[in-house]
Amino acid sequence: MENINFIFPEIFISLSILFLLIFGVFKKNSSSVVYSLAVITLIISLGLIINFPTDQETYLFSNSYKIDQLSIFMKIITIISGIFVLVSSYNYTKLEKIYNIEYSVLILCSILGMLVMISSYDLIVFYIGLELQSLSLYVLAAYNTNKIQSSEAGLKYFILSALSSGLLLYGCSLIYGFSGSTNFYLISENILSSENRNVFGLVFILVGLAFKISAVPFHMWAPDVYEGSPTSVTLFFAVVPKIAALAVFIRFLYVPFVNLIDQWQMIIIFLSLASMIFGAISAIGQKNLKRLIAYSSIGHMGYALAGLAVGTNSGIQNSIIYICIYLIMNLGVFCCLFAMKRNDQFFDNLEDLSGLSKNHPIISLSLLILLFSLAGIPPMAGFFAKFYIFISVIEQSMYFLAIVGLISTVISAFYYLRIIKIIYFDPPKEKYDQINYFGLKITLALSTLLILLYFIYPSALISLVSKINII
Repeated sequence: MENINFIFPEIFISLSILFLLIFGVFKKNSSSVVYSLAVITLIISLGLIINFPTDQETYLFSNSYKIDQLSIFMKIITIISGIFVLVSSYNYTKLEKIYNIEYSVLILCSILGMLVMISSYDLIVFYIGLELQSLSLYVLAAYNTNKIQSSEAGLKYFILSALSSGLLLYGCSLIYGFSGSTNFYLISENILSSENRNVFGLVFILVGLAFKISAVPFHMWAPDVYEGSPTSVTLFFAVVPKIAALAVFIRFLYVPFVNLIDQWQMIIIFLSLASMIFGAISAIGQKNLKRLIAYSSIGHMGYALAGLAVGTNSGIQNSIIYICIYLIMNLGVFCCLFAMKRNDQFFDNLEDLSGLSKNHPIISLSLLILLFSLAGIPPMAGFFAKFYIFISVIEQSMYFLAIVGLISTVISAFYYLRIIKIIYFDPPKEKYDQINYFGLKITLALSTLLILLYFIYPSALISLVSKINII
């Protein structure tokens, strides 16, 4: 029990959820207070995690819960992302009438599930965290009951996610049957590379995880769910669960299944290649910005998986750097979407960006920087993110993966540059309302500046991530 302080953030968020639910029920018109308290809860949890010692590995609950450098770092960026999602989307949730006490509580529940997933060192603990996250996301996707698309998005996500969870659970049960344990370390001790039967369980688990990060061919839910969900929920979908899923991927591949690297490496390479190519090509014909972001995120997950496929510490570290830069870029892009408001109505089609630079030069400039970064054009942070991945891949002589990644980057640059053309050279539309909300301004400014000025001091992020050693 001396290490119980390592789970204080999870305990604190759990108690906060209970308090906010009770408070929201008994006090009328408390949505604003609950929303603010949810943000404060995440800030306090962040402070608790930052104070963890990073020079030791701690195991809790009979070695089923692990606190190490990987889990601490991923928890920090998960909570930071959650804070900025809530802060930037406050005005949107208010105007779209999804500003209820349940909304903030569901976000907290989902983040709690992600924290459990990140630290899980046991199949059962991992599954509990996954379902806690997924159950909250089902409701959030269908949260805007005034729109049929939102209900459709929630239903699609629920059905397909339930299928993937079933496959994942089946994979976990197979691994337990073959290894005699659910603990990650014991699984790695009991599973030998020569035993092909273990591959079946591994494949089912990877299918379930690939669904969670919308990797091809398990991406089919993403475009519809991204488009149909409220924009604030789409932002949450696009950013926060990806961090937890990547942490789980790293933990799964390099702890229990490290002896099966020859088997899973080809699977990860296939997922990476397919996601990069499909994401780049499918995004070209999209007219809705949220669908375009969905296909874009599929492509970006391909690059993150490429770093994991190489089987080295530097590859893992570069994937983590990639996901950090990816979430900053997405935060900025969605802030621009939140700014596209006229007469209390939000717009999210490509044509709505027409001539944006004429009436909104600052938003246009931010969007220009962010799109250049997403396209991987130097000196933006997105260029360095892809550059690090390519270095890791080339070091391991995976030239085909690097070539496909480069071709996908060129293809994706086409649709990003098309958006820039629409913003700067098409005839302007009616002017959008002025941004009055401070949280949105500060999030947009921070994300833009971080992406633009990353090249000045890239070693700050690199030095933080370099402490994470898995192999």
